[in-house]
Amino acid sequence: MAVTALDPKTALVAIDLQNSVLAASGAPHTTADVLARTVRLADAFRGRGLPVVLVRLTFAPDGGDAVPGRTDLPRHAATRPEGWDRIVDALAGHPGDIVVTKRNWSAFHGTDLELQLRRRGITQIVLTGAATTMGVESTARTAHEHGYHVTVATDAVTDLDAEAHHSSLAKVFPRIAETGTTEEILDLLAKTHA
Repeated sequence: MAVTALDPKTALVAIDLQNSVLAASGAPHTTADVLARTVRLADAFRGRGLPVVLVRLTFAPDGGDAVPGRTDLPRHAATRPEGWDRIVDALAGHPGDIVVTKRNWSAFHGTDLELQLRRRGITQIVLTGAATTMGVESTARTAHEHGYHVTVATDAVTDLDAEAHHSSLAKVFPRIAETGTTEEILDLLAKTHA
């Protein structure tokens, strides 16, 4: 089902479009395609005076602020290359953008994202980024639980695993969000936010 509405106070929230993520290939969409579509959406939001939120994931060099707990899958190495957590140049550098730094999957937990959105009267978010099943889905779930209308740009999100990506789009997002392609969102934005 396509996205039906964009509230007057809608923000674009781009998840983890930073150097380390853009170095990965992505599936089913390449990270380069996700970035290009997110840039188009960000330009359209900025052009209409709507907030753009750029979320980045980072940790202290010693990993001491990373999420603890045992998992079946191994964690990433604690040493990362310089600039791994920097938002990519194609999105960065716009003074009106809101930058949120997170240390776990959801952009809400332990950050000021909720405060930033509420102070601006935001009632809806449009999500892009990577990875679909981690940062994007976790943020969408939390936004839904906080009472926001959530829209996921289906061709501006990607994962490391195409099957997992499709599962989120088919099974999870229909319960907590509306979905639409970048073009559908841009068309609706043009009609409702002239």
